[in-house]
Amino acid sequence: MSVALAYRRCERIVRVQARNFSYGIRLLPAPKRRALSAVYAFARRIDDIGDADGPAAERLARLSEARAAIRAAHPGQEDLVLVALLDAARRFPIPLRAFEELIDGCAADVRGTTYEGFDDLLTYCRCVAGSVGRLSLGVFGAEDQEAATPLADALGVALQITNILRDVREDRLAGRVYLPAEDLERFGCTLALDSSGAFTDPPHRLAALIRFEAGRARDWYHRGMRLLPLLDRRSAACTAAMAGIYRTLLERIAAHPTQAVASRSSLPAWEKAMVAARALAGAGR
Repeated sequence: MSVALAYRRCERIVRVQARNFSYGIRLLPAPKRRALSAVYAFARRIDDIGDADGPAAERLARLSEARAAIRAAHPGQEDLVLVALLDAARRFPIPLRAFEELIDGCAADVRGTTYEGFDDLLTYCRCVAGSVGRLSLGVFGAEDQEAATPLADALGVALQITNILRDVREDRLAGRVYLPAEDLERFGCTLALDSSGAFTDPPHRLAALIRFEAGRARDWYHRGMRLLPLLDRRSAACTAAMAGIYRTLLERIAAHPTQAVASRSSLPAWEKAMVAARALAGAGR
């Protein structure tokens, strides 16, 4: 009974707090849906620690506690997310140590790490999103795991770059800059804010910067989507739905970059549902 309750808690967390991913996860058969919900619920916990207010030392301590929890063999019954996650790991070959890479990435957020070049940012993206791609692959399974793993990682990178472009202003207001310093210099941007919280960079320079980074994300999507033929039909539909929602968002950002840096971009629920429906229909061909 406690395990069933634990999975229900995780599925609720995904529905409420990870809505973009929920459209894909609901396309999976029940055992995989429950397992992937547990993966995302614990990943969300780690993300929330990194994004929380409060002293950096306290957040780093909580991330250390999360690291210790993932290494523990027997969670307390009161921690329903961990109960579900460790049960899922007994049923599927989920590489739980990949959560430690996610924790490393969130610790970098807490410390206010910035990135000089794209290779530096790539390392961060692989920690915070490629890791989740590899964790998900443990639930999906693949015909050729060795070939699938770097593709799952690449798709995670694509999604994370999209997140970064979606949240440029929100992150800057929180004191975070993810775009590489060498790219900012290349396009003559500083991401400085005026008293109203608007960017002071000339709009055409910001637009060129955003379109350049969007092009990078497209390359990573192109690479990562080669994962789909290696997955079973329902897992491919799940992946295509999640990636499709983010790719659609990316194209909206690239088409209207000035608007994107002025406010957080998002897709309406009906459009996300359409992307998911197309993914399921496409997987059946």
